[in-house]
Amino acid sequence: MKIYHNPRCSKSRKGLQYLEEKGCTFEIVKYLDEGIGETELAELIAKSGKNPFDFVRQHEQQYKDEFKGKVFSDEEWIKVLVKNPKLLHRPIIVNGDKVVLGNPPENIDAIL
Repeated sequence: MKIYHNPRCSKSRKGLQYLEEKGCTFEIVKYLDEGIGETELAELIAKSGKNPFDFVRQHEQQYKDEFKGKVFSDEEWIKVLVKNPKLLHRPIIVNGDKVVLGNPPENIDAIL
């Protein structure tokens, strides 16, 4: 398992804590420090069954200032998220070929 984690985000910390409480073994990917590539993000989104816009944090000020109301293709949204990783919903939990957004943490149960 993997968790794409932002330690400064309370929701991401709750997802991490949830995995720990469930006794899961996982790798932590600090995507803000390490970055995330377009191919990797596209694969995560595809495995989640969602579309790229579902992974956009629409309440972030940067989204409101720079992207709200604009229409982008799925590929363009992926590029936006890769260039602006703070806009990426977190945490993202991966278990094999299954991916969920771990907010709320109970979403994680769907892939355990």
